[in-house]
Amino acid sequence: MIMRLIAIQQCRPGMTLARNIYNESGLVLLGTGVELTDTLIRRLSETGIDFIYIADSRTEDVVIPELLDDDTRIQSLEVIRSSFKTLMEENHRKRYSGHKELGKNFRQVTTMIMDDLSRHPDALIMLSHMQALDHYLFSHSMNVCVYATMLGMSQGLSKDELYQLSLGALLHDIGKTSIPQAILQKPGSLTAEEMEIMQRHAEIGYYMLKDEPNIPLLSAHCAFQHHERLDGSGYPRGITSEDIHDYAKILGIVDSYDAMTSNRVYRKALLPHQAVEILYSGAGSQFDLKQLSLFRDKVAIYPIGLPVVINTGERGIVVDLNPKVPHRPVVRILEDPEGQMLPAPYELDLSHHHNIVITDIESGSPTGTEQKSVRV
Repeated sequence: MIMRLIAIQQCRPGMTLARNIYNESGLVLLGTGVELTDTLIRRLSETGIDFIYIADSRTEDVVIPELLDDDTRIQSLEVIRSSFKTLMEENHRKRYSGHKELGKNFRQVTTMIMDDLSRHPDALIMLSHMQALDHYLFSHSMNVCVYATMLGMSQGLSKDELYQLSLGALLHDIGKTSIPQAILQKPGSLTAEEMEIMQRHAEIGYYMLKDEPNIPLLSAHCAFQHHERLDGSGYPRGITSEDIHDYAKILGIVDSYDAMTSNRVYRKALLPHQAVEILYSGAGSQFDLKQLSLFRDKVAIYPIGLPVVINTGERGIVVDLNPKVPHRPVVRILEDPEGQMLPAPYELDLSHHHNIVITDIESGSPTGTEQKSVRV
């Protein structure tokens, strides 16, 4: 069953859920086939769900592959959640003294994620926020690990290199376990003092990881450098391109991307094509152009199920992706330029029709890319 991807504010009672929504432990919160009610829609919105897939008879034959097995998703979230919550409690009591099991537990999770993704070497990065979580930090850590691993695989990193990058990505924000929740969850802009406290998480994370058993030093440096920028405008040290490790350059991109495509307490999520456009506004100054180009080629900027408008005025839904040209998907045309349903919908592979482009989307997401302030 599939599916149309719509923003939660466009949901109406009577619509049928076409893809599972998971709770904070990775278990099914609402399953495929559930009919939405006003109460369910309100609760989904309150738990931070941005977009959902609803059943659509016109695209019921379309399938979206799951890159992570259920066991991998559940175990990964449980390890992240339990480990980070323990650290938060210890840091609150100022009793952090290191954890010998930290490296061991996260090694197992990292290996599971790498193994799952290795079975989908040509897959594209898809929206992964069909999940209601009690803390953004947990889902963000797993998403960044998935994105970084996929990008590392596409560049032919060896298994050891990929492991260092993946583990560093999974733990890149571990320093935030020492940041007060009032700052992490603040809905408005941070004050200068609060921003200074927030920015300490990169250095704190490095010192938490660098001497831990079973955690490579390079993975610790991923935490240290993921907010550094090519032009020296990043933090904590303000280093420039030649001093920033390639893994940190990757993390700077995927960390920002996931932050922009996630619903945050201080702003709504953007869709992939909007987030990528913002990243490109910093190409060469903040983000490495080579890594950014590689990332763009791995992102499904128009996800399967997204309702779109093409330059002929016709409307349809993205039903398949072209891994070699992700910005030119396959669109099933459902309506004519006047908005009338076609008696015989047809598919248009944009990779074969270069004069046809997507001009608009109809997901109900924020339009434009004026939201250039990104807090990650």
